Amino acid sequence: MNTSDLPESHPRYQSLAIREEIVRGFEAGITSIHGLLAHGRGEAFDYLLGEGTHQFARNAIDAAAAHLLLAERPVISVNGNAATLAPKPLVALAEDIPAALEVNIFHASSRRERGIASHLCENGARQVLLPEPSHVIGVESNRRHVHPKGILRADTVLVPLEDGDRCEALRRAGKSVLTVDLNPSSRTALSASVTIVDNIVRALPMLIDRIQKMKILPRRRLISLISGYDNREMLREARRQIVSEFSSGK
Repeated sequence: MNTSDLPESHPRYQSLAIREEIVRGFEAGITSIHGLLAHGRGEAFDYLLGEGTHQFARNAIDAAAAHLLLAERPVISVNGNAATLAPKPLVALAEDIPAALEVNIFHASSRRERGIASHLCENGARQVLLPEPSHVIGVESNRRHVHPKGILRADTVLVPLEDGDRCEALRRAGKSVLTVDLNPSSRTALSASVTIVDNIVRALPMLIDRIQKMKILPRRRLISLISGYDNREMLREARRQIVSEFSSGK
């Protein structure tokens, strides 16, 4: 179904529009068929969250903004789904911090890596790093390959729509890991430094807005935002919200 056939007043319009973007991304060779399945899983959690941004997500966004503003070598890791759903916000965020953009995908395909990089450049990116086979981190999947001037040397990595084993490997390497994950019980969510339990299409514009507003804050204030943030508690709040939404029968 094409969303042009639906009125914007349709209660499922936004969800269906996002779904269509993923399908177009697959047809363009940016995301993989496995990415379609991953999106469906996230869509289910978004439905259980009421398809809205909650306070726990806003708190996580503030903590993530503080991490990115304090970082010396921040990198934004981009897979096919992220590039399809939010190319302009990803590019705008990278420019605003500033941070490097680096392509990283689970299913090996140099053609798709180049396609993702081209798509980001078409949406305004000036440079996009590609993984190099000679540089790796401690996982066995294709996601072990990284760029030596990107994720390999980064102190802080934003990894929206991430897989858990690489998130854990990045943490073991001493990096701060920030993620956007609709499942508050995933390995990624549990192992990240900051987990934004929200849809990437809502979270990234808010993250950009908060970074712009928080740039004037003194360093000590940013540090206190990080030290006062409890990711486990934010995840517990997200799980409580899911149970509440499900129990209400809305």
